[in-house]
Amino acid sequence: MTASAAIHFGTDGWRAVIGDDFTYDNLRRVADASGRVFAAEHPGGTVLIGYDTRFEAASFAAAAAEVLASHGLVVRVGESYCPTPALCWSVSRDEAAIGGVMLTASHNPAPYLGFKLRMADGGASPVSFTDRVEAELRDEPPAARAAFETFDLMGPYLSDLVAFVDGEAIRAAGLKVAVDPLYGAGRSYLAGTLRSIGVEVTELHGEENPGFGGLHPEPIPPHIDEVRELVRERGLDAAFITDGDADRIGAADRTGAFVNPHRIMALVARHLIEDRGMSGRIVKTLSTSVIVDRLAHALGATVTTTPVGFKWIYEEMVKGDVLLGGEESGGIGVPAHVRERDGLLMALLMVEMMAKRGCGLGELVDGLLAITGPMEYGRNDLRLDAAVKDAFVASWPTLDPTEIAGLPVLEVLRVDGVKFLLPDDAWMLMRASGTEPLVRVYAEASSAGVVDDLLAAGRAMAAAAKG
Repeated sequence: MTASAAIHFGTDGWRAVIGDDFTYDNLRRVADASGRVFAAEHPGGTVLIGYDTRFEAASFAAAAAEVLASHGLVVRVGESYCPTPALCWSVSRDEAAIGGVMLTASHNPAPYLGFKLRMADGGASPVSFTDRVEAELRDEPPAARAAFETFDLMGPYLSDLVAFVDGEAIRAAGLKVAVDPLYGAGRSYLAGTLRSIGVEVTELHGEENPGFGGLHPEPIPPHIDEVRELVRERGLDAAFITDGDADRIGAADRTGAFVNPHRIMALVARHLIEDRGMSGRIVKTLSTSVIVDRLAHALGATVTTTPVGFKWIYEEMVKGDVLLGGEESGGIGVPAHVRERDGLLMALLMVEMMAKRGCGLGELVDGLLAITGPMEYGRNDLRLDAAVKDAFVASWPTLDPTEIAGLPVLEVLRVDGVKFLLPDDAWMLMRASGTEPLVRVYAEASSAGVVDDLLAAGRAMAAAAKG
């Protein structure tokens, strides 16, 4: 890719392969365009910058800072790597901050890096803002540079996390857990915070390794199999896993069974409503489990459904009266903390729930399913040839089957991709990823066998597109 190649913001920022598309020249072009937009709205404003644990992320952050500062902005860069939610929280608490930039590729593989823009409240940049940034892109990287500052980004954020939960109750519970940051930006931070409130923690993959040791930094099986085995072997109470920039969460109970983000989201909602007396709407994406809807109905809460991508959840948070929002990929946020997903906070809230209810994570899931009934979930990521992918996606507006995997189609939704609603709350969704060159097929049903059949039907549809 040349420096003048097109750059586009996807579901959550611009992401590309380091040394291929993600070059210093292209980064400076994006920083220059962002600086133009920030400075036009808030001349002389403050922009905070954070970066994750990927290859040369700190150096890329410094390069972006110099360019942003050249627009007359006050630019402050974190002294060390940080989770995305830490950057967002810092922006939201800094009265002078007009926005932020996070250098991260989140859950993408190690070769990727990305550029996320955040608004003054710490929330994701809306499409209207990133469209303006794209419109300001120049063909060549800017020559202008200016000085920036560094600051302690992590200390105040971690102190606020501890203050958000009941440390005394957690300390009294004597819990033992495993933490796996998958070499990402949660390393040392989540483990250290839990230890500070009396939890005994075993941390895996907490050392520096920009290549992530070959692991894919997404907190789902099979990438988390090692920590699941550790929990089983040592008889720990739970495991908590964060992704590359620690804004997503996964978990496992003491048997090593995976607790998926749908169930985590429902558990945290139940904890906030029943144990902490909080209220508000629950916002979820259309790829998130009906378990959330069923629980909300049982607790008298309202559910708002959005397209996939936390930026849509953020827009609902801005409207107000939101208790929490989350998506199937593990990004869950509580706007009382910050209008952004936060894997560290979710782990702390689950630990608090375990402490207050005196049960393990598996027992909490059992209690949840006793209310909602069982539902199983699955997802396949299909890497298709570009032409096949385009043809497949182009077919969705007119795709109208009467049945899928032997189940009658009750309704078709075309809000984000195409979603087929089936009997007994089962469904199958197909959509193009906004962060990677693939098509995702999602399915949910009351049994794992039906989920497998639905996923197979989605794969067959993709295969048919090859002609």
